[in-house]
Amino acid sequence: MRDGITGDVMFHYDRGSRSGMVARELLGCYRGIVQCDGYAAYEQFEQIKGITLAGCWAHVRRKYVDTLEENRTLATQAIHYIGKLYKIESDANDAGLTAEERKGKRISEAYPLILEFEKWLQDAYLRVLPKSRMGKAIEYTYTLLPRLSRYVNDGRIEIDDNRIENAIRPLALGRKNYLFCGNDASAYRAAIVYSLIATCKSAEVDPRIWMEDVLSKIPYYERDEKNMEELLPRNWTKSHQTCSE
Repeated sequence: MRDGITGDVMFHYDRGSRSGMVARELLGCYRGIVQCDGYAAYEQFEQIKGITLAGCWAHVRRKYVDTLEENRTLATQAIHYIGKLYKIESDANDAGLTAEERKGKRISEAYPLILEFEKWLQDAYLRVLPKSRMGKAIEYTYTLLPRLSRYVNDGRIEIDDNRIENAIRPLALGRKNYLFCGNDASAYRAAIVYSLIATCKSAEVDPRIWMEDVLSKIPYYERDEKNMEELLPRNWTKSHQTCSE
């Protein structure tokens, strides 16, 4: 999970489960925007009042990249549509638009393009086999299109969830090498360490410098019953900036 405002990252381990119950427990009483991929466990949040699901266009694009060998013509057309949506975001970044200005640009430029893409999906689906990779890619996209379109209504929402994907990439790569955590207790501890290191990176804090300093301070914070939240990466870097000034 990644805080869309602060960028703080939390890894959670629940005995290897990826069930909908775990997702519900993680969100708890939260109400607001949740950006995610098309995994079925998130579908339940469409029915919860106060939660708005936003989709991920990077996951959609990946579906068509995987179909290039099967149907290069249609896959290229779909990738071209998605590329135009990303170009709008790139232009907004280059122009330094505010969230409200970005929203206006998306509504005037991205939303009409999404409607055009929707029509393309309907027409293209009639020309492919439903069980083919292209058929499945189109079905995936069309089913999630309402969720994928919602980012245009709020300039704070990203077009994709690549930031959290980047945060979990080191874990995914490491998992291929060491295969196991050993036991559940080790996995819980690993999740905590991953959370702290990923949050350091998000806050542009060197994890090693932060950890060396924080580990030396924890005993004194416990002794004096001080607020441990002061040692979290984003708060820690603020205090160090103040000291250096």
